[in-house]
Amino acid sequence: MGFARTCSVALVGVEGVVVEVQADLEPGVAAFTLVGLPDKSLTESRDRVRAAVVNSGATWPSKKLTVGLSPASVPKAGSGFDLAVACAVLGAAERIDPRVLADIVMIGELGLDGRIRPVRGILPAVLAAADAGYEQVVVPECAAAEASLVPGVSVLGVRTLRQLIALLADEPVPEEEPDEQGRPDPLLAGLRVPGTGAATGMHSIGAAQHDQDHDLADVVGQLAARTAVEVAAAGGHHLFLEGPPGAGKTMLAERLPAVLPKLTRQESLEVTAVHSVAGLLPMGKPLIDTAPYCAPHHSATMQALVGGGPGIARPGAVSLSHRGILFLDETPEFSGHALDALRQPLEAGHVVIARSAGVVRFPAKFLMVLAANPCPCGRFSLRDTQCECPPSAIRRYQARLSGPLLDRVDLRVEVDPVTRTELTGRGAGGASTATVAGRVREARERAAARLAGTPWRTNSEVPGRELRNRWQPAGGAMDEPERSLERGVLTARGLDRVLRVAWTVADLAGHARPDATDVALALQLRTGVPRGVPLTIGTPA
Repeated sequence: MGFARTCSVALVGVEGVVVEVQADLEPGVAAFTLVGLPDKSLTESRDRVRAAVVNSGATWPSKKLTVGLSPASVPKAGSGFDLAVACAVLGAAERIDPRVLADIVMIGELGLDGRIRPVRGILPAVLAAADAGYEQVVVPECAAAEASLVPGVSVLGVRTLRQLIALLADEPVPEEEPDEQGRPDPLLAGLRVPGTGAATGMHSIGAAQHDQDHDLADVVGQLAARTAVEVAAAGGHHLFLEGPPGAGKTMLAERLPAVLPKLTRQESLEVTAVHSVAGLLPMGKPLIDTAPYCAPHHSATMQALVGGGPGIARPGAVSLSHRGILFLDETPEFSGHALDALRQPLEAGHVVIARSAGVVRFPAKFLMVLAANPCPCGRFSLRDTQCECPPSAIRRYQARLSGPLLDRVDLRVEVDPVTRTELTGRGAGGASTATVAGRVREARERAAARLAGTPWRTNSEVPGRELRNRWQPAGGAMDEPERSLERGVLTARGLDRVLRVAWTVADLAGHARPDATDVALALQLRTGVPRGVPLTIGTPA
């Protein structure tokens, strides 16, 4: 009887569970049994592994073979167990020393010819292995850069099973024929999975990051909207832009990712893990260090927004925009149920999806930008009479955005139509993306210094009770928001959000704490009602 074991990783959302792959050989009729709650793609690994072992020059054992995946109570899905199964079988057949395999984690899919293909979720799988105390990981060669992002783990990237057998058996490593120059590498196909929303605006890199032509200075006029964008980026506040078509709402949203600071190392690992599980990692960029930008179409379902789908739940737009921007253009055209499903991740910073196979938790800490027309035709305005929509149609259109959802939005700005003078003017335009990004970075540094030693990093994360007790504004600065609370203009949540925005305005202006002008500007950006304060931050009233 021969026995060997090695390890692999089963992913549940973006969290991994180390699975022990055991192989047992007994005398009897040749058979291959795979146990341990495998799914269909994993059950098919019996044929892939047998063909890969034979085509790699090794002998397939003609005995009764049982492969167990432990713990058996955890569902296993995907083809990433192929490599571990093959090595465990070869260890039981004494082609490889079983003692060498015991403390190695192996992740990869096998082709019939023995080549090792990449799979989704390499980074979170290696993170799970490192957390479990494993120090050696074997991954496909083309995914070695992604796996090497995890510190304290020795990563071995191999291209074929034949090379891995030679390495583990301490034999000369055979040379593999290189692919022809200019031809696409078929092994890289496993790094991007079709059908995960890659063509519906769910990009791994912000639009303003990969297109140098996108600059905030291109936006003509819109002083209030530009100020709101700067405040949103500095404090992580949600933003609602309402205005007619062609006023620049989408332009402002597309330029917001470039204004945000670069992600920290920990944030980059979180974002990369989510995109790795979704199969959306960009080619040649194993680590995402810029804020992601997701702009799903308004026909997106609830599962596309918050995650889910048949079988194993996949991350949705709220998770793909983690630490970045979620832009919902034409927001009233989205399903009401899908929009209301955003309320929980907006407050919690994560989304929990319950399925019969188990509960999956995805991170979802994003900055939401909503854009909408004032009416179905888009021309309704108090200053214009071109709108032909009846009042009932306007009310129904605006009522598609529920009050509880809008109450979670910190900044609400009306984007006015661009005038001829603004569009053809030769005067100085607005500040560039680089200038605004510098001010945002300085404001975040002030906030980080104030919040040092707390679990919060931006003003939007600080609970209202902490702002009222530990970091109080100047005396009398909150009188007007408190009167708005008494009149029913603001809710208790809205009052806290005004205080958070006021701290962000103070950080941008360089004030030690919010004064009456900072609070008035925050209240104007929250309610949309003019308060007689300048829209340029730091300008005295």
